[in-house]
Amino acid sequence: MERMEVKYHDKAVENGSLVVSACGFDSIPAELGWMFNSRQWMPPAIFSKVEAYISLESGKRIVGNLGTYESAVLSVANADILQELRRSRPKKLRPEIPGTIPKGPLVNHLREVGLWAVKLPSADATVVRRTLSCLAEDSRGLPGVNESTEQIERREGFWSTIKPAHFGMKIASKSLLGVVRFITVGKFIALFGKTDIGRWLLLNFPLVFSLGFFRKKGPTEDEVASASFKMWFVGQGFSDGSSLASQGNRKPDMEIITRVMGPEIGYSTTPIILVQCALMLLKERRNLPKGGVFPPGIVFGPTDLQDRLQENGISFDVISKKTAPCSFSHIENHMQET
Repeated sequence: MERMEVKYHDKAVENGSLVVSACGFDSIPAELGWMFNSRQWMPPAIFSKVEAYISLESGKRIVGNLGTYESAVLSVANADILQELRRSRPKKLRPEIPGTIPKGPLVNHLREVGLWAVKLPSADATVVRRTLSCLAEDSRGLPGVNESTEQIERREGFWSTIKPAHFGMKIASKSLLGVVRFITVGKFIALFGKTDIGRWLLLNFPLVFSLGFFRKKGPTEDEVASASFKMWFVGQGFSDGSSLASQGNRKPDMEIITRVMGPEIGYSTTPIILVQCALMLLKERRNLPKGGVFPPGIVFGPTDLQDRLQENGISFDVISKKTAPCSFSHIENHMQET
């Protein structure tokens, strides 16, 4: 995605072509999900951190799309190329985010929803940061090709409710053993994905090295029908941000949990999202940027894409809002990163 942006952004701007990357699961739920959480923070409250916890559920066996597994393997193979690309580019503007973020644990226990979780090295955090970089350049968002006065007010009003925050993505399971399986698969991919013979083994024997999560034939229709996802967004911040600067390293004292939920991710949710994004491009073209290569959040944020997704089985819900005198005891640290 980043290479395509570098290669084609200027040409797309020149030609008036709008290219939107990452229009599927889980980048669209990640982008719209953190924005939905952000809009729940009413002044003077501000949030500084939001972590997304992906939980895959099924009445049968959970079997993922093989393309997801192959992408993970190839991302390890090309990690050095990506880092070189990032070093070669000018640094983008970064938004100012209140508070300090300490290094988190390797494994979390999210008591309120009964989940164990480990950090997920997906592209979603990068996608969110790209949207935040666009907002750092202009907090009013990207102007449309031929916006009406009413649409300009709507766009600027929407982005005024979205505040920058540190974003992280984690994959969750109802059991600690499930998290151990995630870690093991991640270690396999990280270790074997660096060499040609290792990638050959990973790509030819996905059932073995994914511990059953992926197989060449993919899931059956029954497995797809019985599967679903929940993505929990745990936002932490400050109940009164007006005096934050004068209070030093104050700890967050407020938390809002929201949730995005929908059907099976690869064969149900992703097609729903992709089709609705395409319809948004057709319906709202005059209100969208003239041209360029962008992440989905900065393009679709002010539109009614979230409403369209909700009409098609992907829900957005507020789960809880609360304040606490200091840290939040329901998130328990069990393993510290080394």
